[in-house]
Amino acid sequence: MLLALAAILLAGCGIGSARKHPAELKAEALQREKADVARRLEQCQVENVQLQDQVKAMAALPRDSRENPYKLTSIRTARYTGFYDKDEDGRREKLLVYLQPIDENGDIIKAAGTVHAQLWNLEDPNGAALLGQWQVQPAELHKLWISALVSEYRIPFDVSLTPELLARPLTVKVAFTDYLTGEIFREQHVIKPQPQ
Repeated sequence: MLLALAAILLAGCGIGSARKHPAELKAEALQREKADVARRLEQCQVENVQLQDQVKAMAALPRDSRENPYKLTSIRTARYTGFYDKDEDGRREKLLVYLQPIDENGDIIKAAGTVHAQLWNLEDPNGAALLGQWQVQPAELHKLWISALVSEYRIPFDVSLTPELLARPLTVKVAFTDYLTGEIFREQHVIKPQPQ
């Protein structure tokens, strides 16, 4: 009988050992958290070494060489700027502005900035010359860069113009605010009437 009771107690202890005590579970969770913190600390130490190397490299450069070598000096609207029928329904509902930032060497460069665009009918006899205006922020503009035969920003704007307006020369005025210097560059482009 004593032997049977000992067997039951031993079996019960075996079953109980399969379940973990809350303190053991907490200790395991703390061990995992400790390993995660150690991994993040190691990553931060690697990044710290990289940043220290970068600071040393920057400090070794002559002061005048730290400026942006691609100084923006002007902008240009490309000749393909105009109105387009995007969905081929016979209405030109898109104004596409092809904008090229130009550096001091005359090269087209990808410059960060904000674009303000306006569409004008400067021949309006009633004085209601402004037909539309838009603004494009740097994060959105960044996505509009194209590099094909010519690199440039291809900026689409929704327009709603009558055929009578499209039969007149319309003017696009663009202001580009350089994100690095705050300088504002202006350009205007006349869109000649296009046959329907």
